[in-house]
Amino acid sequence: MLDMLPGDWSTAVPDWEDRIKAGLSLIPDLPLFDAMAEKALRIFKRLKVPDLVGTPTFGEICEDWVFDFVRVIFGSYDPETKQRMLREFFLLVPKKNGKSAIAAAIIMVAIILNERPQAELILIAPTQKIAGISFKTAKGIINLDPALKEIFHIQDHKKTITHRDTEASIAILSADGDIVTGSKASFILIDELHVLGAKAKADEIMVELRGGLASRPEGFLLTITTQSKKEPQGQFKRELQRARAVRDGTEALPILAVLYELPQDMAKSEAWRDESTWHMVNPNLERSVSLGYLRDEFAKALQDGADALALFASQHLNVEIGIGLHSERWVATDYWERRNDTTLELATLLARCEVAVVGGDMGGADDLASLNVLGRERGTGNRLTWGRAWCSPDVLERRKEIAPKLLDLAATGDLIIEADTTLHVAQMVELCVSIRDAGLMPEANAIGLDPWGVAALVDGLLAGGFTIEQIAAVGQGFKLNGAIKGIERRLMDGTLLHGGQSLMTWCLGNAKAEARGNNVMITKERAGVAKIDPLIALFNATILMDMNPAAAVVPDIAAFLSDPVMVA
Repeated sequence: MLDMLPGDWSTAVPDWEDRIKAGLSLIPDLPLFDAMAEKALRIFKRLKVPDLVGTPTFGEICEDWVFDFVRVIFGSYDPETKQRMLREFFLLVPKKNGKSAIAAAIIMVAIILNERPQAELILIAPTQKIAGISFKTAKGIINLDPALKEIFHIQDHKKTITHRDTEASIAILSADGDIVTGSKASFILIDELHVLGAKAKADEIMVELRGGLASRPEGFLLTITTQSKKEPQGQFKRELQRARAVRDGTEALPILAVLYELPQDMAKSEAWRDESTWHMVNPNLERSVSLGYLRDEFAKALQDGADALALFASQHLNVEIGIGLHSERWVATDYWERRNDTTLELATLLARCEVAVVGGDMGGADDLASLNVLGRERGTGNRLTWGRAWCSPDVLERRKEIAPKLLDLAATGDLIIEADTTLHVAQMVELCVSIRDAGLMPEANAIGLDPWGVAALVDGLLAGGFTIEQIAAVGQGFKLNGAIKGIERRLMDGTLLHGGQSLMTWCLGNAKAEARGNNVMITKERAGVAKIDPLIALFNATILMDMNPAAAVVPDIAAFLSDPVMVA
């Protein structure tokens, strides 16, 4: 990748919101090498689409935005220096906009124009099934063109296509079956990055892929994807954030990011429910996808509930899945994001409060040991909450489904991943001691714990000078009903505030509420592999705060703020 991006090749589109509303191109003006751009476009346009009636050419069925995208991909290559000015391309476009067919056609153009002997080209599809479809599309493109049939050798059993003269080859791989290691590919296409990017070792795979490009200055990495079917996480989240930063102009990298997504204010206000917005993010509307089809899918999703509606919005409108968008979500999630006080960290929480209690939940070997600090703000009586969790690296192996998310949380500092589990207890005790020494804890019922599996923590607290009266066993299951409903009310009326921690937001999104008579149950069993331990810790702290405690002594906030451990 180039160390510096020349100004003329800046791919920032800071006015993208105005452009997408007006239906204008999302690709900036660039000083392309026109001969290369036009040659590639001529080849692309003459290729035939094998799965459409009459096998029309891509030139006949594609919109101008596709042609513009193809021109930039191949027109950013300098035929004199044999180098690319842009090395990566990121296209976010909803389902049914011809994404996979376009990817197959682009990789065919790449192998036709390739000059490197025995070059490797890779198309990574999300599943074995889609890999088969992608291979079938590329194969069909070749078989519909007599000249291409002479040039290429097709190996069905390997899903491989080889150029007879250059010996360059295309390998069609699947994200759920094939392992990409030691890549030396010159051209890489990833279809549905959100599938590959959610894998536990996706970061290592991307390093491998990019590493192979380092010695191939003519090569490129192209990602074509829809939005994730759940909240973006792991490598997909990082790639998406980078693409947005380049588009917005906050990062200057040799990447072109074309993202068909609604402006954030429209997405948050759910303007996407209005069909008049759908054309903004579906550039192939009334081509490969019809308004009638989208209307039917939307109507079915409305009938089928929140799960189906979230899926429709993410896949057909590129709406990023937010907190708790599932049919069993806890109603408190509807209010959580509104109560985000961005200034609220542990130190500011304690500086603003007259009393604080701690809720804890240890769990088993593959759970998150969790603490939640809940304070009562002086003057307002509002409740302020902050959480932290600990886990062993073994959890990343046992719970590979959520490993990328756990690594994201560790990067924020909300989660501490530590192999020495005795340090989990030691750090939890240290945190409790510091809050007590600041004078904020009550004389009794200061630390509320789920009684299962907390012996080591209790021993540590007693060794740290806490009395047994200060450590309370909090009943679980239906006994948390008061905390659950109380938190719902306080979030609704704005008397419970939080600092927007990713850890707590994730856990609320994982919570599944179940009505049993007059009780609302939220349990780890219902959450399954998705963790809610820090949320249980908040419930435990809420039970204690509902007792209306008072601090044992006048809080010494100055001493607390001078403690480097706590400030960190």
